[in-house]
Amino acid sequence: MGERSSQMKKISKIMTMTAVCLLCLVFVSGCSLNTHKQDAAATTTTAQKYDVLRIPTPANVRSTIDYWVGEELGFFAEQGIKLDYVGVIPSTQLVASVVAGKIDVGGAHVNRTIAGISAGAKIKAVVGGTETTKDIPHMVFITLANSPLRTPQDLVGKKVGISLNGGCHEYTPYAYLTKQGITDPKSKIQFTVLAETLMEQALRQGDIAVAGFHRDPDQIGEKGEFRVMFSDWDIWESIGGGTPSYFSEKFISEHPDVVRRFVAAMAKTHNWINANPEKAVEITAKRGNVDPKNVKKGY
Repeated sequence: MGERSSQMKKISKIMTMTAVCLLCLVFVSGCSLNTHKQDAAATTTTAQKYDVLRIPTPANVRSTIDYWVGEELGFFAEQGIKLDYVGVIPSTQLVASVVAGKIDVGGAHVNRTIAGISAGAKIKAVVGGTETTKDIPHMVFITLANSPLRTPQDLVGKKVGISLNGGCHEYTPYAYLTKQGITDPKSKIQFTVLAETLMEQALRQGDIAVAGFHRDPDQIGEKGEFRVMFSDWDIWESIGGGTPSYFSEKFISEHPDVVRRFVAAMAKTHNWINANPEKAVEITAKRGNVDPKNVKKGY
């Protein structure tokens, strides 16, 4: 009888322990499910906090791309902003694309921004982009090292290679001649539109006398092959290379907080680029899948 009672006690203990285990499993399962739900909710909240800004996809990567640098360093994410690259848009169409709402942010040389506003485009520049320095000009116009061209007067009647009509490509040579007292510069030089990749050979062959590049002089040709005749710094100094970012007035009025956060991210990005130009080049080259030697430093 005593033996039977002992067995019953053991069975009872086993059943009690089993019940406790089952309760624990139910509790843990419930906690796990609740945790998954919380994680999912947190993920949803995180996804919802980002404001998406549509911007043009950078093309012909030859200089530091501030958007890419800011993304890689997390500066846009800190401000709750996500950038959506919608494809390449020619610089001549940027203002119209912003006004039409096809993209949210535009950015190109300051003269195109001013021209758009003068033509009635309801846009506002909100943050500065690049700035010209003596060592890092926006544009350089080069000629052969042994070329007889030395003065602005020597340019009269010559062919100048540019990669695009209008904008800084065309206005910089005009301004250079005007600053040196040469009137009616449009009638004094001839422009030949070429891709920058073809200009070096065109110079060597004598098809053009001068070529305009958005590159560092030491990235052009073999060492000692070419020389810089003038740059935008020689004409306008620091303001020549301005490339502001702008929104439509409609977007600014409807999303002022998004614009403020975009400006904050851009400002932090530009300060970092100025302090770390080589690293910014590395980030740009990696994102653009190009040789860092062909990427111009930004300022």
